[in-house]
Amino acid sequence: MHTTDALEALIQALRRLPGVGAKSAARMAFHLLQHDRGGAQVLAQALAHAAEQVRHCTRCHTFTQAEVCDTCLDPGRDAARLCVVETPADQSALERTGAFHGLYFVLMGRLSPLDGVGPKDIGVQKLVQRATDGVVQEVILATNFTAEGETTAHVIGEALKARGLVVTRLARGVPVGSELEYVDLGTIAHALADRR
Repeated sequence: MHTTDALEALIQALRRLPGVGAKSAARMAFHLLQHDRGGAQVLAQALAHAAEQVRHCTRCHTFTQAEVCDTCLDPGRDAARLCVVETPADQSALERTGAFHGLYFVLMGRLSPLDGVGPKDIGVQKLVQRATDGVVQEVILATNFTAEGETTAHVIGEALKARGLVVTRLARGVPVGSELEYVDLGTIAHALADRR
């Protein structure tokens, strides 16, 4: 492979990352090769290691190197509360708040009929089995507030309510530190409807 072919292959590989276009990918590739060859090797090794070692937890579907993740194995977690999120990144964001001490179920996606993603594709049946294990008392739907996330929350909520579970939805509202005149009208409307 010629140097230019190898460089082009690197640029195309970097373009696979979300939000990275041709210019950004080229800038990253040139930086790594020109200024940080050691960093490029570290990045390559870390990526190869993660791709080989990281898998899904058999209980909650998040990323882990073990069969069951540390969160699911933690006896200090409240097993009666199950929080449903779309991705491991969403779970990580909730964990960083330090406000939730229950367990999780990671859908690894959301319903999107236009893209051919249905309930079977995101593991809704496995979620229902997990939620109806006799231990879970409340399921907190923490899917994103997009059209697909709302649809996902609605479908899951209806399925779980039909089985007698308490189902709650992550609240929406005005961001902390914001001024009302600058907040979009949809957010204000939801904050009024979800007031407490």
